[in-house]
Amino acid sequence: MIHELRVYHCASGRLPALLNRFETITLALWEKHGIRQAGFWTVEIGESNQDLFYLLEWDSLAEREEKWTAFQSDPEWQAARAETEKDGPIVASLGNTILRPTAFSSVK
Repeated sequence: MIHELRVYHCASGRLPALLNRFETITLALWEKHGIRQAGFWTVEIGESNQDLFYLLEWDSLAEREEKWTAFQSDPEWQAARAETEKDGPIVASLGNTILRPTAFSSVK
């Protein structure tokens, strides 16, 4: 099992819009495509309270490529993303990192 850590740095004041999009749109589409989330976090204390961190679970990089590509090219996602960004971009920048657990990790 591998995990993907994604960090979305929101445009100023747009974190509520991003959270709403995940809760009302994105998670259902992920379920449709078999994408598994391991958790979401906002920043309580840190550099920016306009960031969203989340983890995705993958069996392999091949699974990630297949399912993420299908999600990104889904016309329903593309339309929903465009609609939710009609007032401007939600995410200013993002980063992602693929993580592999160590032998002693409690998360495998």
